[in-house]
Order: sequence, then C-alpha cells, then structure tokens
Amino acid sequence: MLKKYLFVFFVSMVPVFELRGAIPIGFGLGLDPLPVYLIAVIGNMLPVPFIYLFARKFLIWGYHKPLIGGICKFFVVKGEKAGRALEAKAGRGLIVALLIFVGIPLPGTGAWTGTLAGSVLDMKFKDVLIACMGGVLLAGVIIGLASAGLLGVFSALFAV
Repeated sequence: MLKKYLFVFFVSMVPVFELRGAIPIGFGLGLDPLPVYLIAVIGNMLPVPFIYLFARKFLIWGYHKPLIGGICKFFVVKGEKAGRALEAKAGRGLIVALLIFVGIPLPGTGAWTGTLAGSVLDMKFKDVLIACMGGVLLAGVIIGLASAGLLGVFSALFAV
C-alpha cells in the first residue's frame, strides 16, 4: 500500500503529468481519494521552490550549450511566452491569473509552467507560491471529481 502512495507522490512531481496524472493513477490503484489528493498536492508543490530559484538560471545557462541548448531554449521560450501572455491578459490581477492558469487542467499548464512563468515575470516568490498552491488545489479538485466520474453526473444534470 505504501508503495502505491509513493508512486502517486513521485508521479505528481514529474513535469507534464504532475497531479493531473497522479490522481487518476491513485484512483486506478484503488487508493482512498483524500490521501491521494493530499499526497498529489504535496508532491506537485515540492518542486515549486526549486523551479522558482534555479530553473530559470539553469535554462539561461544551458541555452547555448551544444547538448542541452535545444531543450533549454524550448523551455525559456515557452515560459516567456506563457508569462507574457498571462501578464498581458491579467494586468494587475496577475496572482489570480496565475492561480487560474495553474488550476485549469489543460496541457501545458500546471505548477511547473506556472512557476517558470512567474519566475520569468520576476514575480515575488510568495506570490508565485500562493498562486501555484491555489492552482494546484483547484486542479486537484477538478481532476479528483473528473476521476471519480462526478463531473459527468453534474454535466448530465445541467444538460437537461
């Protein structure tokens, strides 16, 4: 049982999958929803301070390196593009916009991209942390409800 929870924890730390992949995996493994949610949130948030503090510096350092330059360039461009688009749409409500960006479970959004975008925009660490935590909590609820099949029930009720 502990191995299954650890698997959920580690999947939630992986970019692209994050909590969006970890919660359905946990449900599929037959684990209890509340511990899965909490473990996935913690696992998804654990890399955030490291991403904020080091990812931008590493990507800029590796931008012109022969072996890693392509991938570093991809992430710098993606982070800057996401950050600038968010900033243009949000104006003064940047923290709320970042929270929604992280919280809506779509491809390319999430704590990793949101933290990198906040770092590129030179947002304060506290603001990025608050926005990412709120977004991860929101995404966890949405994915949890979808994984439990409850979103289908709600959409059927309101479609009538």
